[in-house]
Amino acid sequence: MSDPAVTFPAPRRIPYPGGCVLEPGPYALDYLLSWPAVLTVNRKPYPEQPVYPLIRELLADPAAHGLTLTEAQAARDRFLELAGQALEAEGGDRRWLEREFGR
Repeated sequence: MSDPAVTFPAPRRIPYPGGCVLEPGPYALDYLLSWPAVLTVNRKPYPEQPVYPLIRELLADPAAHGLTLTEAQAARDRFLELAGQALEAEGGDRRWLEREFGR
């Protein structure tokens, strides 16, 4: 199997500040929707930037980034898997992330 067209690392532990900011699950969702990382798209590096908005951009117009729709969907699925695990570790539900892609 070849390398994925879009790569990015898994999110580290979510830096929940505690206290009365928000419950851990909703805080984690908010964090993951703006979580920055270094990505590559077809081996082109993208400096540290929010992962979720870039994946939405890839899904909206894969060809503009030299991707197929299947490759963009694979990036979304990888984000849902990795960020979903981080979200669940904080008491959240990965379906929250899936819902964000439907907006």
